[in-house]
Amino acid sequence: MSAGPSAAPGSNAGALRHVLSHLVTPLLMCVGMGLAYLGAFHAPEPHDLRVDVVGSGPSAQVLAQTLQDKGDGALSVRTVTDRDTAVDHLMTQQSYGAYLPGKSPELLVATASSDTSATVVQKVFTEVAAGQGAPLDVTDVAPTADGDPTGQGLFFLMVAVSIGSYASVAVIGGAGAVLALRIRAALAIGTSFVVSLIGVAFAGPVFGLVDHGLGGLWAMAWLYSAGILLVGVGLHTFLKRWTTLGVMALFVMLNFTSSGGIFRPELQPGFFGALHSFWNGAGFVEGLRSHVYFDGYGLGGHVLVLALWFVVGLAAVGVAGLAEARRLRTAAVTPGTTADPSALPAGAAPAAGAGGGAGAGASPRGDGADEEEEMEEAVGV
Repeated sequence: MSAGPSAAPGSNAGALRHVLSHLVTPLLMCVGMGLAYLGAFHAPEPHDLRVDVVGSGPSAQVLAQTLQDKGDGALSVRTVTDRDTAVDHLMTQQSYGAYLPGKSPELLVATASSDTSATVVQKVFTEVAAGQGAPLDVTDVAPTADGDPTGQGLFFLMVAVSIGSYASVAVIGGAGAVLALRIRAALAIGTSFVVSLIGVAFAGPVFGLVDHGLGGLWAMAWLYSAGILLVGVGLHTFLKRWTTLGVMALFVMLNFTSSGGIFRPELQPGFFGALHSFWNGAGFVEGLRSHVYFDGYGLGGHVLVLALWFVVGLAAVGVAGLAEARRLRTAAVTPGTTADPSALPAGAAPAAGAGGGAGAGASPRGDGADEEEEMEEAVGV
């Protein structure tokens, strides 16, 4: 007994084309993530990694020059006169290691600045000390919190806050498409507040990534999240279902890889090092490091980066508002067209479309399938 009528060949072909067209997005994500992550992380090598040799005599000068020449561009070696100056350089992130030669050689590092950079420096000077026939004593002048022994917890906190932010863009832009832009923007701000509180909970009571400064951490988390959400909501007006790919390119592929949370720019290819100077993830991670471990040194510049991304988000929403208003005016003067519901005032229903048989209040996108697919795609990292 037949289970029912088989689907028409034309229907199957249409469904297959629909699936194949939507497979483009995850495949592009695969390519983009591979290029970004492997390009940034697959072969970290130091270049111009600043280290100090403590001492003012000829032996210190010779050691510094030897390391500089032997490193062939990997290290940038300078001499400093005393230990206090070396510590000051570490605490202001002007260097990532300081070697004190002698019968009992000592290496100063600041793991809170970058655990991977400290590891590279330690490897270099362990060999130097071994060549002098002495064990190396390592002193960490800026250790990380007990809950973040590797110093990478702040990076993974950024990952969590980023996912909560960019995934919410698909929900606000898709499920909230019938809402006025001002309401969607308000939802973005409100969502960023919630995401930032979740981030504070992770950083403090849940995992103990930091042992002080939660107020400043919350402020930076909110500013960072709000910038992502506002940029995404603004872009959604133009990119529609491609918004997920767009925000992932901006806030995952380019963002995570240039943040300095795993490898600092001195261990990465130049492209990612250049992004580190102005991308929002770097502003967030470096701002938290400055706030929590380095007495706020350089904090103003990092907060400025986050604030500028927030302003970019406001500008994106403003441009989107102008575009939606223009679409609404065009739809109002063109007989038989259906207005984009995202361009209508709150509570207003779009007009019935001509030739398509759509009833009043129906979305021109159909039955909402695109919005659902968009929200499902947004969970990928």
